[in-house]
Amino acid sequence: MVSPLLRLSFSPSFGSGWSSKLNERPKACILQDEYHMALGRKEDTKRQGEMKGSGSMHNIPTNISEIIQDYRLPPLVGALKASAAENAASFHFPGHNRGQAAPSSFSELIGKQPYLHDLPELPELDNLFTPEGPILEAQKQAAELFGASETWFLVGGSTCGIHAAIMATCSPGDNIILPRNCHISAISGMILSGVQPKYILPDYDADWDIAGGITPSQVEKAIEELEMKGQGAGAVLIVSPTYHGICSNVAKISKLCHSHGIPLIVDEAHGAHFGFHELLPDSALCQGADLVVQSTHKVLCSLTQSSMLHRSGDLVDRDRICRCLQMLQSSSPSYLLLASLDAARAQVSENKDIIFHNAIELAMEARSRMNKIRNVLVLDIACFPHFPAMDPLRITIGTKQLGLSGFEADDILSKDFGVISELVGARSITLAFNLGTQREHILRFISGLKHLSAISAASNCTKYSENSDHVMPFDDFSMRLSPREAFFAQKTKVGIKDSIGQICGELICPYPPGIPVLIPGEVISEGALAYMLQVRDKGVVINGASDHLLSSLLVCND
Repeated sequence: MVSPLLRLSFSPSFGSGWSSKLNERPKACILQDEYHMALGRKEDTKRQGEMKGSGSMHNIPTNISEIIQDYRLPPLVGALKASAAENAASFHFPGHNRGQAAPSSFSELIGKQPYLHDLPELPELDNLFTPEGPILEAQKQAAELFGASETWFLVGGSTCGIHAAIMATCSPGDNIILPRNCHISAISGMILSGVQPKYILPDYDADWDIAGGITPSQVEKAIEELEMKGQGAGAVLIVSPTYHGICSNVAKISKLCHSHGIPLIVDEAHGAHFGFHELLPDSALCQGADLVVQSTHKVLCSLTQSSMLHRSGDLVDRDRICRCLQMLQSSSPSYLLLASLDAARAQVSENKDIIFHNAIELAMEARSRMNKIRNVLVLDIACFPHFPAMDPLRITIGTKQLGLSGFEADDILSKDFGVISELVGARSITLAFNLGTQREHILRFISGLKHLSAISAASNCTKYSENSDHVMPFDDFSMRLSPREAFFAQKTKVGIKDSIGQICGELICPYPPGIPVLIPGEVISEGALAYMLQVRDKGVVINGASDHLLSSLLVCND
């Protein structure tokens, strides 16, 4: 069967090394002539793409310039648009059938266009696990932009990428060196893989109640401690930048890891934009990391849940990465998510040297204005002198001198000024600037800060209202079981006070920022419990606990 597109004698190419091969990949539609013959009648050929009584069907493009325009789009975006435009008699999933049966309550909210393009793995749209068409070309172009030897699109968020990176570098029983304040995805990755953690305590600023990254000397010490026991590390995993934008010295850590033959994984979920402006820090790939996971949806502009995994060099087996991703990713990936990754890549590619210029200028202006407001502190890299850089698009405001907790200040800003921040802490509020940041919104936030400052001055309150004995929740921990052993162990529910000194059986994590306070296999400490109850009382959502009120905890049976 010949596709209607071939009647135009057009064979578009999505890029060097790949052709759409439309003549070899039949479409899921019936040609109009054959359809008319089957009905035993002929209709006006000018009405190609229409079926009697089906006004909602989309016409097949008949103007070659329109099709050429389609295929000038990013490869996967163009393929998705062309496929959705076909006059297909659809007998495939999903059940809304290209929007014909879209639930009205949702289609009224977002329109029918998303449904029209919510297609399954049709031949012309390629296969995520064995790509050889538009997905492959889209991933190649992403790898070129970000400086990777290979890039994989992720539809399970950076969580999926972290899982795959751990499983691709470590085998059951191996050690992995990582910061104790790693994201929850690294913990679940260790549970899935059976890897033993070798934790490093991150740098910590008690005044701000903010943890930084880890240093090369800490990584070196961890490697040496394992070697003294006759053990090695399957991988080192670091988080750079942190949620607050603090960057570790990835270049030195990478060089150190490679001198021991250890691959470096970088959780760069918050740094997909790095390297695209002279004032932005260098990317982890540029600094020699082997595997880098980026949340393309955070500062860049793909849809939520879409991310990328990048590989550089040959220290990590790429086939093993592919096997891990095939096991971890959905067998029915969303092409809306995949195409949004392609589109986000293209958006940056068009003006990669200047695309963040306006956002950075706005952030610098905002920082300057904030610094002039009484009793408002702005976090800068001087608070973390062991680290080389901070993301200029991440601004953290201290609220201690305002006499307010971060939660209290955020509540006022949200209710009275309509300002929604990215991250709220006990003593701070963090703002994320991006390509869509608007100056009017910055001025609104500045007005809110001035209001908070005025409240503080009127009440003569310049001292933080909360107890000064606030402690870092990670400074007193010991591990009795591996995360995997604890996850599968028999458990008992006990009262919160009775849990102290017992082995934690569940992963408890305030969100955001998604950093676990209690991990399966660790001994429950008074400090961790105190911190957890403190943030709970401030209204922070606690994920992972079987009892969301934290009146009880699951502990492992001895």
